[in-house]
Amino acid sequence: MGRPRGFDETEVVRAAAALFAHRAYDGVSIDDLVAHLGIHRNSLYKTFGSKRGLYMAALRWHVENQVRPLILAIGEAHDFAEAARRALPGQGDGSALDLLLMAAVERAPADPEVAAEVTAVLDALDEALAVGPTGGIPTPGLAGALTSALLGLRLRARTASSSAGSEQAGAALARHLAPHNPDLSP
Repeated sequence: MGRPRGFDETEVVRAAAALFAHRAYDGVSIDDLVAHLGIHRNSLYKTFGSKRGLYMAALRWHVENQVRPLILAIGEAHDFAEAARRALPGQGDGSALDLLLMAAVERAPADPEVAAEVTAVLDALDEALAVGPTGGIPTPGLAGALTSALLGLRLRARTASSSAGSEQAGAALARHLAPHNPDLSP
């Protein structure tokens, strides 16, 4: 009989998601994971198979526990400004979009499995924006443009010392769109 596992797998995956969201896949070594997660190297390999295995578990956890609830909240927003406010605030180790953003930029171009995960989530976000803040108005490409704008605003917030610039940019975009679509007015 093997020795019982000395760590909570869900907690390790959650902590790994926060680490990957903050530093990206290539910015995290196995030694970083072992030190940050408090598990032994052998336990990491036995449970997840590899750094990539842990990354995929972390990405899937992130999507289900952070991004999907955010997508639901965005879909309930009355306008794009509200959707942007829901997407931009930091939550603990970062915004609910941070690991998705990092995965889209860093891993998706080189890893088809990551690309499929990211694409499915972006499609769901497009759909939420299409039926939420746009009022279900079938404007070709608008939902995809709004998804891109949210990710861009989050990227801007990650690089700034405060999120004020991103909030102002999101509000300005909402005001700019409002004359063309009354359902987007703040």
